[in-house]
Amino acid sequence: MPLDRYGVLVGTLNRHHRDQPDTQGRWFHVNLEVDAPAGSYRCAIDVDSKQSQTGVQWKRLTLDASAPAPAAALAPGYHDLTRLPGSGALDYQRHPALAGAPGCVFVRRPPAWLGWLLALAGTGRSWTAGSNLQAAQALESMLVAGRRILVFGEPFTGGLGMHNVHQNQGDPAGSQWWQENGIWQDGGTLCERPDGRFDVFISKFSSQAYRTDAGGHPV
Repeated sequence: MPLDRYGVLVGTLNRHHRDQPDTQGRWFHVNLEVDAPAGSYRCAIDVDSKQSQTGVQWKRLTLDASAPAPAAALAPGYHDLTRLPGSGALDYQRHPALAGAPGCVFVRRPPAWLGWLLALAGTGRSWTAGSNLQAAQALESMLVAGRRILVFGEPFTGGLGMHNVHQNQGDPAGSQWWQENGIWQDGGTLCERPDGRFDVFISKFSSQAYRTDAGGHPV
């Protein structure tokens, strides 16, 4: 089954801070503090994995103001999203603005044969891999306090906050996250620029597949 809930938090970025590294194998995050009518939300953005053999990969994009529609027009606060195209939900492999290579925004999703060729050529797989410090710096480079921000993922079950702000499909069979695979439920951080465009940070774990079926499972 997919995530229990999925949606977007719309608010104003107050500040951000990193987790303190420790020896407990804890996931490492950049934590955003986002102000919305209900209060201050903590949004935990994964920039590392507690499993040393599983790295985190990321992309930094700049999208046109219309790309996140209709989510970009929502009022401040948390909003559940229907996991369907056109609802405002994100899907790294299916959303027209995210399905191509970094910096390339297709007007429409490319046909299946072109998507397959891009994947074979590596163009559609142009994720950056590096240390948790490099991933944190890539995210932090676009964060500006006082700007409007959209955080896609799963809300906390207790308290105000968001997690699973990363790819939420493509986990392999046997993984503890296999049952959470689903399409149109990927996470992401979008920070609005003064010109109306959005700086975007999306991430996935190296163990997650680049291509998935209609259930979000690897193919």
